[in-house]
Amino acid sequence: MLLCVTASHKTASFELLERLSRTPDDVASTVVDMTPCVQGAVVLATCNRFEAYVEMDEPVTAAGAIGVEAVLEAIESTTGVSAAEFDGAYTVHSGRRVAEHLFSVASGLESVVSGEGEIAGQVRRALKSARKDGTTSPELERLFQRASQAQRKVKNVTALGRAGRSLVRLALELADSRIADWSAERVLLVGTGAYAAVTLATLRERGAVNISVFSPSGRAEAFAAKHGIRPVTSAEYARTAAHSSLLITCTTATEPVLGPEHLQHPVALAATGCPVGPHSQLVVDLGMPRNVDPAVAALEGVALLDLETIRLHAPLEELQATDAARSVVREAADTFHVVGARQSVTPSVVALRSHIFSLLESEIDRARARGDDDGRVEQALRHLSGVLLHTPTTRAHELAAAGRADEFAAALGTLYGITPAEPAAEEPRSSIA
Repeated sequence: MLLCVTASHKTASFELLERLSRTPDDVASTVVDMTPCVQGAVVLATCNRFEAYVEMDEPVTAAGAIGVEAVLEAIESTTGVSAAEFDGAYTVHSGRRVAEHLFSVASGLESVVSGEGEIAGQVRRALKSARKDGTTSPELERLFQRASQAQRKVKNVTALGRAGRSLVRLALELADSRIADWSAERVLLVGTGAYAAVTLATLRERGAVNISVFSPSGRAEAFAAKHGIRPVTSAEYARTAAHSSLLITCTTATEPVLGPEHLQHPVALAATGCPVGPHSQLVVDLGMPRNVDPAVAALEGVALLDLETIRLHAPLEELQATDAARSVVREAADTFHVVGARQSVTPSVVALRSHIFSLLESEIDRARARGDDDGRVEQALRHLSGVLLHTPTTRAHELAAAGRADEFAAALGTLYGITPAEPAAEEPRSSIA
């Protein structure tokens, strides 16, 4: 069975999500090691959610409870967030509800900004990370691959993707209240990952031209050469930061990379009212965990716009998911469940057909020995076998779709003494289908 333990901006505080995101890489492997009942685990950790997808050995009694307990223990041992702290901040999905939830997440329907595009890539990277660590499973592979397919269909057949705005776009829209001319801004981008590339493209759409980049991990020069901007060295970082009018951080660092010591402004009262006012510097922190020391907000002339503030000012009433997008997701989830159910009955159908065909070949050999030279008896027998197999095969798929595949397998055992073979483990695919 599939299980999902999820904490998001809808259920957990920003501070708790930040703590969960500090060391997410070891959670999946720890869950898998907790108990033999766990067949696989994939962890999706973003700036506004932390989710563990787990496949459990279904015949195990209370598999769901065991799976949730394994996830909570893994979270506590790897992130330091205890089960008591986590209590009330997460929800659990199981069975067929898991697919609909992940498909909604991948499509941006559960994001702070409905329809935002970054989450699709994060879902793909979560599966890739699980493959690398050896924690995925055939059913989790299928689940995450179908999630990407559902996301692409939502994007192609609904208006959600066109209407959705990313957190980067929303942050810069909030910044519009203080920026009269984007081409005059001195911009410092801190970070060189995929999110930094999205940020850079969005800045250029708005007309920003004076853009520099600094990388705490030393990748600024390569990123700058690729995108045609100026790299900033570690020695230049503080001076460049202090003289920049717009600073945007988006790194995966677990500790702040920008603090008061870099900006060198005297302390003043924090601004109130609009999140972005008439300040000489605007700092946009898109990092999770935080890239910017919160003390920066107390510096004179500095406005700090972080993910928590962006979330509070998201115009959700304008960004609700469309009925069409929800319909696509539900249809995709139903298909995922039906296909999975049919796959689960496949060994039983194969066993029945093998049994019937074995009897068929014996009777054909007997007919040939008795003089069936023209093959008419063989043709009749093959036709009869097909007719006899049609109804039980159809019924098997109907039972499987209703979650009753075990009844068909039991009937085979009772009537014919047939035991279906266990399906072979599916090899992980090299790319998303």
